[in-house]
Amino acid sequence: MIKKVLAALLLAVVLIGALDAWSYKDALRYRNQVAVLMYHHVHDTDQSSSTVSTALFRDQLNYLKSKGYHFISLGEFKQFYDGGAVPDKAVLVTFDDGYKSFYDYAYPVLKELDVPAVNFVITKDLDDPLAPSIPTLSRDQIRQMLSERPGRYDFQCHSNNLHFKQGKTAAITGPLTRDDGALETPEQAVARVAADTKACAQQLNELYGSDHAADSFAYPFGIHSKTAQDLLTQAGFRYAFTIVNEMATRANPKLEIPRVNAGNPAIRPELLDKQIMLRVQSVKPFP
Repeated sequence: MIKKVLAALLLAVVLIGALDAWSYKDALRYRNQVAVLMYHHVHDTDQSSSTVSTALFRDQLNYLKSKGYHFISLGEFKQFYDGGAVPDKAVLVTFDDGYKSFYDYAYPVLKELDVPAVNFVITKDLDDPLAPSIPTLSRDQIRQMLSERPGRYDFQCHSNNLHFKQGKTAAITGPLTRDDGALETPEQAVARVAADTKACAQQLNELYGSDHAADSFAYPFGIHSKTAQDLLTQAGFRYAFTIVNEMATRANPKLEIPRVNAGNPAIRPELLDKQIMLRVQSVKPFP
């Protein structure tokens, strides 16, 4: 019996040592890439599969900091994609949907911990932020956050009015059935998506006071097509984010950037760390 216990203990020591060696090896490989984290809703009373509490959000960020992760801004991320350097164990925090909860719950934590972030907003909601079932950011709130810490917090596009599906068809990929019951022609679908992407860019540029501030896009539901990518490019967007659960490297096209989901209440800090490290890739330095 004693021999069996000793053998089990020895095996456990070997396995722990192997895991530590694996973790150390992956930590050394975690360079020239970014874990782009995806969140939606930070709230202390609402509950859903895409809602995390303030406490969990803070714990996740604090834990990653304690493990040596380095949080970067969207501007630094874009420089990396264009050939610049990025810290080892780099992380970019992103939010989708432009909920008011970002201002009420997430933003105070981000400021407290000095963590930059980008929120992809649905710009049609700017006209009436209280109309959606989950209230959204107002123009004044966005302007305030932009002015308080310039370059640390960004607000980019999640479409103007295409965050929906018709059946299984995403509005951004169309064609859709019109109000008269007829199916859009390919030309009509392209015109609709083109008008929407330009409207989204225009409204964001007005908030920034710049003609070229809106250059990043998060696909609604992560769904995209070659035509949609071409239309985004024509509207001035250079970067677009998916929901593919991988690390972001320069091998990914700029219009197909993957993200790691962190915004589920079941993702404890230790699990988030493991999920990131499991996705670390061997990447050659940029020439």
